[in-house]
Amino acid sequence: MEFMNRSNQNAAPQQAGPQPQTNVHGQAPQKKKRFGRNEGDSKGIRITSVILLFSMTILLVALAASFAIGPKSEKTYVEDGKLQAVFLNGGQVYFGNISDLNDKYIRMENIFYLRVNQVVQPNQEGTQQAAQNDISLVKLGCELHRPSNEMLINRSQVVFWENLKDEAGENTVPGAVKKYRTDFPNGQECQEANAGATNNNATTPSAGSAGTTTTTEAGTGTNGNSNGSGADLGN
Repeated sequence: MEFMNRSNQNAAPQQAGPQPQTNVHGQAPQKKKRFGRNEGDSKGIRITSVILLFSMTILLVALAASFAIGPKSEKTYVEDGKLQAVFLNGGQVYFGNISDLNDKYIRMENIFYLRVNQVVQPNQEGTQQAAQNDISLVKLGCELHRPSNEMLINRSQVVFWENLKDEAGENTVPGAVKKYRTDFPNGQECQEANAGATNNNATTPSAGSAGTTTTTEAGTGTNGNSNGSGADLGN
């Protein structure tokens, strides 16, 4: 009995509470990785998130800029220094310089239009007649109502418009306009119409000429004399 009591007194007192677990080799187990990731993986995820956020910011800025700028304006297609042709629903066409345009109107300056002189001549039998067209380019401004050197065209009446090439030939509209500006460097000079003159569809040819001349001013919607200066474009 005394021997057993001495043994119990010499034994080290046991600490209360749970004891740390050890493996078969007597080593404490390593702590588990938090959420299954180590420090290197977390750093890579943060870098990837920053890159994605930066890319999305650039994309949003580009989209906002594209919406702010909008599509290319139609006015940017007008080539300065060249003539433009505007074609209307009724078949009229005007040549000049487009100075402004929008969804409501087109503003033109230095306007020209085509005038067609139809010469009708009898044949040898005197029964049938042959017609020849003489086309000339007329500067707008010397008509009876004396329009100014600009025109506002309702956009709903415009079929299309286009830029003209800078051609030098006199049988082309750009070439005829160049010749007109050379012949009239000081601008257009209108001749006063004779008293009692009317705007007729047909004019009487001079003595010695055969046939009848009918003048049609293409592009103005009216027929008759313009009393203006024009350049012949040939047949």
